[in-house]
Order: sequence, then structure tokens, then C-alpha cells
Amino acid sequence: MTFDEIEVGAEYHSAGRTITETDIINFAGLSGDFNSLHTDDQWVRDNTDYPGRIAHGLLVHAIGEGLRCKSLDEWKILAFLETQRRMLLPVLPGDRISQTYKVAWKKPSSKQPTRGVVEVEVTIVNQRGEIVQTGHNRYMIGGCE
Repeated sequence: MTFDEIEVGAEYHSAGRTITETDIINFAGLSGDFNSLHTDDQWVRDNTDYPGRIAHGLLVHAIGEGLRCKSLDEWKILAFLETQRRMLLPVLPGDRISQTYKVAWKKPSSKQPTRGVVEVEVTIVNQRGEIVQTGHNRYMIGGCE
């Protein structure tokens, strides 16, 4: 899908995925973030209202971006320009997340009007329909050249 074909207001919904304890441990190893919130169930129970370790916010963000979204996968994305997230609720092992994108605005390039920047509002929900993250992404989208 080219820049001209993307419509402001359009919504796209991703597939879902369950977050596992293995995801959390692997992300801790990859990122170097071994904060007790993510690695120590007893510490979490003793110091927070959570029942156990929680997923890293950036892990949830990364998995959300990787979820299959057939319509969005068809976009001619040339660059991922910007991302922003607010972490609203914890994601626990066993939670299933999915992501929704809503096209907020688009602006053609002044140099190549067949391509441009598209901003999408992003919402990640868990299996109970609770919003766990919100934010936006900006992409450079190509046109038919």
C-alpha cells in the first residue's frame, strides 16, 4: 500500500500473542535490564501490588510492533522514524496482547510528493481488553514511483 492509498482514520488490528516468562528472561539478558520487577517474583510480591514479575515495558512495545497485522504489513514502509509509548498497566506472564493502529495524520514529502510521513496512534490491550500501552509511531511511506 502506497502513501496515496493510506486513509486518515483507518484502523488496523494485529494478531495476538501470549507473553511468557521465557520472553521476560530472554529480554532481560538481551537488554541487560535485570531489575527485580522483571526477575524476582518474591521481591515483586513484597514491594508492589503485583502478583509476581512483570514484563519490561520495552519488551511489550517490541512484541507489539512484531505482531502480524496483515493490512499494515502491506504498507510500503521505507523508514520507522519515531515511536513513543506510555506504559499504563503491567503485563504479566500469561497475558495475551494485541495492538491496534489508527492513522492519525499524513503529510506528503515536499521533495517527493508521492511519498510522505504517516503517524499512527497505537493501543496495546491485554486479553481482558484493558489498555496496557498507548502511543504513536511515525513512518516514511513510499509511493508508486
